[in-house]
Amino acid sequence: MALLDRAIVSALPAVPKPIVRRISQRYIAGEHVEDACRVVKELNAAGKMATIDVLGEEITTPEEARHIAYSYDDVFRAIDEQGLDSNVSVKLTGLGLKLGRDVARQNLERTVRGAAERGNFVRIDMEDSSCTDDTLALYRELREEGLENVGIVLQAYLRRTLDDLASLADLTPNVRLCKGIYVEPLKVAYHDFDQVRANFVRALDALVEGGSYVGIATHDEWLLQEGVRLVRKHRRTAEQYEFQMLLGVRPERADELVAEGHRLRIYVPYGEEWYAYSLRRLQENPKIAGYIASDTLGRLLPGRNGRR
Repeated sequence: MALLDRAIVSALPAVPKPIVRRISQRYIAGEHVEDACRVVKELNAAGKMATIDVLGEEITTPEEARHIAYSYDDVFRAIDEQGLDSNVSVKLTGLGLKLGRDVARQNLERTVRGAAERGNFVRIDMEDSSCTDDTLALYRELREEGLENVGIVLQAYLRRTLDDLASLADLTPNVRLCKGIYVEPLKVAYHDFDQVRANFVRALDALVEGGSYVGIATHDEWLLQEGVRLVRKHRRTAEQYEFQMLLGVRPERADELVAEGHRLRIYVPYGEEWYAYSLRRLQENPKIAGYIASDTLGRLLPGRNGRR
């Protein structure tokens, strides 16, 4: 199956753009903030929360970075006007990190302060390991300035994650914990599936025990069960944690989590850079490409119901 997944990924650049759009439309809200709001409204009606992300990591100028930062003004305004249950996620590369730390800092602080004025929250996404130090440092700087409406992401496959968690303990950080998808060298990240899982559980246990609000971000059934076990072990109430999933991935399981009384947040990306985002995400994780291909065939071909 791994060979098939990689074959699908290698063929992606040759796939006509309209077909890629059709495949990805279940996983990306659309190109405009109105598309994101429509999806969030549907999720809210089903008892789910959301986090909206403006796509655009491959920026090359400060003006492009500012454009993305200013786009979040429209997002916050729309959330307020439509009464949506949603916060936002930001990527520091989209805010200019590769152009200079100061560029990203200015755009990030503006976005977080804008969210605070509207009673909203900003999650700083974690990207590849070249960004980790700056991302954690900027998060700490904002928290030490008194901004409480900002959270961070930790990736369980990085070998440094437990140390990073310990270094943030004094802040009692609001953390999204995920496995991580970027391709990293063995010296930086665990490559063994079971090692990643084990590190995820260790990090989650430490975060919950330490009193952090945790977004348990996974589609892995074993980890979902471990998440339930740990929040019960530490006697956390439903308001003290949440599960998080990607738009369009395991929606039936998402419904079950909500029905069981857990808070669930869905990641809702939108933007004109949907095509580049689609290709990057599939190339970074061939297993997702295989999943999407199987899922799409199940929905498009006669006589198949898409069940796996």
